Amino acid sequence: MAPTTELVVARHGEAACNVAGIVGGAQGCTGLTDLGRSQAEQLAARLADEHAQNPYAALYTTPRLRVTQTAEFITRALHLAATIDPDLRGPDHGDADGRPWVDIKTSFQGPPQHSPDRQYASGSETWNEYLCRATAALQKILARHDGERILIAAHGETVEAAHNLLLGLPRNACLRLGFVTDHASIARWQRPTNRFGRTVWQLVSHNDTRHLLPRHG
Repeated sequence: MAPTTELVVARHGEAACNVAGIVGGAQGCTGLTDLGRSQAEQLAARLADEHAQNPYAALYTTPRLRVTQTAEFITRALHLAATIDPDLRGPDHGDADGRPWVDIKTSFQGPPQHSPDRQYASGSETWNEYLCRATAALQKILARHDGERILIAAHGETVEAAHNLLLGLPRNACLRLGFVTDHASIARWQRPTNRFGRTVWQLVSHNDTRHLLPRHG
């Protein structure tokens, strides 16, 4: 029986731009909050336990500060070097970077997914342009690590891209469905091969936050 390919995508911890409602591109992202660092530490401990039982072959991350800071906790806990893949970065926000999301969404009449072939700010990617880039990057990683366990520390949008790719969703599916992805959550896909040689991607879990301690107060 061929080995199972597994893809785990972990979202970064809570960031200052998330709390402030600021568009968090290269300029707008100023890193994790104290809560975000705690979430990243708990996420790393969960992943380290898994890694000890069944090692991950590779860890990929994106260049945004909130993600690289989250990945630092993971690399220390797993003793696994991270590869930064620029094509996994979140959407390019253009002139929206660093501005309040409420202003961008008001001007655009919704989030980027609501008009996926239109720029939501000058110089921004459209949602579909982002999906095209991110899914191509994910395809390359999956081809490179066929039959292995792959861990990606990234964005909520990365989880959406993975689901679009592996569910085979049609273009503009975002107009009728979406995915809730909490900070430091885990999405897990597996592709086993059965005794008949058939392989199929299976969504094992989405938005898994069992490793996070409950908040009080």
